[in-house]
Amino acid sequence: MSVSTAPAEAVPRAMPLWLTLVLATACGLLVANLYYAQPLIGPISESLGLSPSAGGLIVTLAQAGYGLGLLLLVPLGDLLENRRLVACIVAACAVSLAIAAFSTSALPFLLASLATGACAVAAQILVPYAAHLAPEPVRGRVVGNVMSGLLLGIMLARPGASFITSFAGWHAVFFISAALMAVLAVVLWRVLPARQPQTAMHYRGLLLSMARLWRSQPVLRHRAFAHAGLFGAFSLFWTAMPLHLSRDFGFSQGGIALFALAGVAGAVVAPMAGRLADAGQKRPALARGGMLAALALGAVSFPLALLGSGTLALVAMVLAGILLDAAVTLNLILSQRSVFGLGDAIRSRVNGLFMAVFFIGGAIGSALGGWAMARGGWNLTAWVGFALPAAALIYSATRRAR
Repeated sequence: MSVSTAPAEAVPRAMPLWLTLVLATACGLLVANLYYAQPLIGPISESLGLSPSAGGLIVTLAQAGYGLGLLLLVPLGDLLENRRLVACIVAACAVSLAIAAFSTSALPFLLASLATGACAVAAQILVPYAAHLAPEPVRGRVVGNVMSGLLLGIMLARPGASFITSFAGWHAVFFISAALMAVLAVVLWRVLPARQPQTAMHYRGLLLSMARLWRSQPVLRHRAFAHAGLFGAFSLFWTAMPLHLSRDFGFSQGGIALFALAGVAGAVVAPMAGRLADAGQKRPALARGGMLAALALGAVSFPLALLGSGTLALVAMVLAGILLDAAVTLNLILSQRSVFGLGDAIRSRVNGLFMAVFFIGGAIGSALGGWAMARGGWNLTAWVGFALPAAALIYSATRRAR
């Protein structure tokens, strides 16, 4: 596969607000597909005849598909015309979600979950695409606004899926998302400016170049490892918290969904984080300080979640969830601003590598959350969660600034 020389790219000189909103909405809707099934493992497994132990495959395959997409599809953003690429992937996502919605047995649903996870990476083509369209002085602000949509999608997907399932069944969740993806594919095709990367590289060479990029870019490695620790803590918290609320506080599915809505407040820091990231391009010490503050905030949220009992404990856990989500938002946007600054021609590939590494951290955090809850309840889980961003903080604080 190769790309011939193309005419100049039809990109706007400034990023209009409506286009930022379209990209933010698209990223939120796409990434939400990874999280709809998490609170629905019980009803889906019962409906499809999956055993409790096999029910975890519903989420695991979606995450595996996402990891494959990050490594195999996202790099295509540096090779193929971006608008056509994104529209095709989103349309494929609509098809996979429709298959999941119509599934009455386990195998087609699990295969559809794998495909949906792979297609959800279209969001990670749109984020560097937005960075490309944005003028350099406000690039962090634009990325922050787009990422606020993506983070809202993550945070609203689980409570939204629970609410829909409570009155319409789990099939309705996937029917609605399939329809949204079909509409989104048409909208993106019609409104996005064309962007043809200027490269003569083949697809095989593109993939091989990712290993060289990883070895040659210390900023990429630093930001990826640091955010992996923080995102691992985030995944641990939101994996273990529903178990903690149902076992120790008697929460219903609806109550857990309401608790999860509290975390949405953490996404409000995204625009502020974008402005900080822009300022940090001229003052690196400011960006470094913001990253260290985010990691420290993520670590502190876990001891906070251990305070009090009864109602006071619930209030403390809500505050901990908000602080943790805010920390993840801040560090993600600061990190992506640094990673995107490594070069226009490699932006999609470094974003794919960055996302793949920290999603591995998230998968490890989820596994640790389930293990710790089974071994030592919420107390052990909270201290394991504290250790992840604390280790990332030590790593970042002791690493010599470049």
